[in-house]
Order: sequence, then C-alpha cells, then structure tokens
Amino acid sequence: MDQSRFYGGHFLLALPGMDDMRFDHSVIALCVHDEHGALGIAVGEEMEEVRLRDLLESFDIDSSGVPDMPVLRGGPVEPRRGFVLHSLDWTGQDMVQVDDRWGLSGSLDILKAIGEGRGPSRYLVALGYAGWGAGQLEQEMTGESWFLAPGNKDLLFETPARRKWSAIFAAMGIDSSHLVSGAGSA
Repeated sequence: MDQSRFYGGHFLLALPGMDDMRFDHSVIALCVHDEHGALGIAVGEEMEEVRLRDLLESFDIDSSGVPDMPVLRGGPVEPRRGFVLHSLDWTGQDMVQVDDRWGLSGSLDILKAIGEGRGPSRYLVALGYAGWGAGQLEQEMTGESWFLAPGNKDLLFETPARRKWSAIFAAMGIDSSHLVSGAGSA
C-alpha cells in the first residue's frame, strides 16, 4: 500500500475559504488516515462549559491533583465522546500511536491514570472528533478548505488552543493575517 498519500500525524488547518463554518479557523490533529477514511481531533477551540476536573468528577475520578484545564471541542461527530491526545510516555488499552508524534486514547483508563497522577506527561482532552469517509478528505484537500502542515508535538501540547491556528501557519513561514478566501486572478 502507498502510504505517501496518507497524512496521519499532520495538522489540517482550515483555510478562510472553508465552506463549513463549524471548522472556521480549525486546527485538526489528524490521527488516523488510510484508504478507509480519516479521523482527527480539533485542538483549536476550548469548551467554555466543560473543564477537565468536571469531566473527571462525572466519572467519579478524584480530580484534586489535576490542573483545571479546559476541555477542547474535538469535532462535530459524537460530541459527548471523549478523547485524549497525549505524549507517548503512556500507553494503555486501545491506544492508537500516531506516527512517532503522539497517542490517541478514548478509554476510561487514561482518565483514571491522569486522576491518579500516573498518566502521560503531556495531554489534551477533547469531546467529539472530526471524521471523513473513504476518499472524502482527499477530495476536500483539492479545494480551498484545508492546509496540510507537519505535526509537531510542541505546537500541539504547548501552544494555547486559541493561538494554534496562527502559530502553526507561522511555523510554516506563513503570516496567517494575510490569508484571504477565494482564488485570485491576474
């Protein structure tokens, strides 16, 4: 199988011409991409109404030793389903390793590990995901919807959600303030 056309471990950044306003200025950490489709977690928008401690306590997990960080709006698909993007210093049941960059876990064992202080050193928690059927993402990438950038652990885990979009463009040498929608003509 030709892996060169699959982009797991990359970022997808919504371009200003994105038709779907749910993804306006989105940054998607693409976790799975193969001939069957793609799955990614949006990492650029915090949920105002949900914090990590609230989420842990809803599962009866002691959150007293956990920083009260925001939970991210991971995408429009299954918005009540939780996911954790995390450093590779933790592995657990059903973890998906995304290249050599990060892991994706969606089971309660990672939340329990975080609550007990034995979880990954770096992590982001999100509700929901973005998903594409077979060939759908490739089709969207031929238009004016997405910009593909290499994945970067430091940008993923260390950059605040609201700054990720412009920071990733900047890492690519692009000033995001100059991006406009639509194609030009000479």
